[in-house]
Amino acid sequence: MFMTGTIINASAIVAAGLIGLMLRKGIPENMSRTMQDGLGLLVLVIGIQYGFKADNLAIVALSLATGAIIGEWRQWEARLEQWGIYLQNRFDNNNGGQFARGFVTATLLFCVGAMAVVGSLEDGLTGNYQILLVKSILDGIFSLLFAASMGIGVLFSAFPVLIYQGAISLGAGFLKPLMTEPMLNNITSCGGIIIAGLGLNLIGLTRIRVANLLPGLIILPFIMMLFSFLSI
Repeated sequence: MFMTGTIINASAIVAAGLIGLMLRKGIPENMSRTMQDGLGLLVLVIGIQYGFKADNLAIVALSLATGAIIGEWRQWEARLEQWGIYLQNRFDNNNGGQFARGFVTATLLFCVGAMAVVGSLEDGLTGNYQILLVKSILDGIFSLLFAASMGIGVLFSAFPVLIYQGAISLGAGFLKPLMTEPMLNNITSCGGIIIAGLGLNLIGLTRIRVANLLPGLIILPFIMMLFSFLSI
């Protein structure tokens, strides 16, 4: 059982975020807002790029719809924000809500995507963490920029990354047979659409409850198995 890549990933988020916090002190408010807009546009483009990788758009659409029903029912977004607010009250009570926003935004971006799944599987099965090493560099860049514009809440996203990717690595032996190429393509597409929604939120064009769509990623493999069973 290996988790080296996940530990490196979480450490990169914290280390880069600390640098972002140091830079934040010298960044004017209007510049910080423009940075958020620029990052939002970048996240939107990344999401759209991933969104086109679907092997079957009908499965992705059905997964998102079902996920939205579950997410709204169980209030995933509200629960994630509550965690952010709880951490804010404990560690940064003077940040005017930016802590929770930074925590939720960074957590969603760092956890949603094929690199997190595939990299964690490789790490867990073989100890090869090259994919997670690349992800660590990308996450580190975003962590630095997000922390510079949204504050310390971004650093705490390292904990969900540690738990989520660590769980995949530890359960890799069971999960690996399920991760066929069509499955990964559809997961990438579904995650990309969710990331695109996150980008729109960052720009301020919408207020999509992105976290309430996350159950779709969990439901997607079961829908694919159902489609396969019915020969659709």
